[in-house]
Amino acid sequence: MQAHVLENQVLRYRSFGDPRKVLTLESSPLKPGPEHVLRVEMIYAPVNPSDLIPMTGAYSHLITLPMIAGYEGVGRVISAPPGMTRMLGRRVLPLRGAGTWQRYVDCDPAIAVPVPDDIPDTLAARAYINPLSAVCMLRNWPVCDRRIAVTGAGSSIAALLAQWAQADGAANVSGIYRSPQRRTWLEDLGVGPVSENDPASIEACARQADIVFDSVGGTLGSAILSAMRPGTEFVSYGLLSGQPVLPSPGARAAHRRFHLRDVLRNLSTPAWQESFSPLWPRLRAAKMPGVEIFPVEFWRDALDAFHTPGRRQKPLLEFNGVVA
Repeated sequence: MQAHVLENQVLRYRSFGDPRKVLTLESSPLKPGPEHVLRVEMIYAPVNPSDLIPMTGAYSHLITLPMIAGYEGVGRVISAPPGMTRMLGRRVLPLRGAGTWQRYVDCDPAIAVPVPDDIPDTLAARAYINPLSAVCMLRNWPVCDRRIAVTGAGSSIAALLAQWAQADGAANVSGIYRSPQRRTWLEDLGVGPVSENDPASIEACARQADIVFDSVGGTLGSAILSAMRPGTEFVSYGLLSGQPVLPSPGARAAHRRFHLRDVLRNLSTPAWQESFSPLWPRLRAAKMPGVEIFPVEFWRDALDAFHTPGRRQKPLLEFNGVVA
């Protein structure tokens, strides 16, 4: 009797462009993995800006095509090297290796992050890029007794920055938002809402802020940076607008840039694992958006949901419901 061959399903892009046009769902027989890796069957992987923006070619100098999409998610170990069988059945974050938008991921055991038993799958899937970036930024730019503003305030990372800045003693936190549906959400978080459609309020917010964490860039980021006072800091960590920050020549605030990859580049393996220790308690207490789950075959619907204005749920791709 012929042995059943598992099929791997992979979302891959072979050129740059609109993710809906360049991504393809490919199936192929699952090959045996190297003996020294963990093989992880994925459960969920979120759709983040950091997943989609590279597909457009924004970071083409850092990417070698073809590329499997996805930078984070959670799965369960189904095979392990000799001496690591204790990992079998454990949930891990299989990070910093092959893309996570596939059913099976082979992962370096030293890099795989074990997930605490009380963390739900839907939260564990989102426990890396946004939370770790937020923690690192708040460590690099302490906020205690300082007035903080975040742009792109409807995003998951801005919500974490706002909540954790308050927990770290920020004097106040303002959130600059685009979709009107986000206003109530921000007020519930204790964040002062400022509409992107209100230039006067944006300028006033920029003038009183000590630190701005900007994920938008473009016209909005440039206007905020140009309005800030001397001795303040503008931290650019994203380009949701697709455009860089171009401050006026007279800008007086310090323009800082943050990229998580720069932090990871010099991080030892023990330090990498230890960096998650403070994350889990913060995530347990955080107010996070709900999720909407899409089987991987419906990845286009997940991308459409991601781009829906004012959406209140994070799209997650589901892999373990797929029939091999």
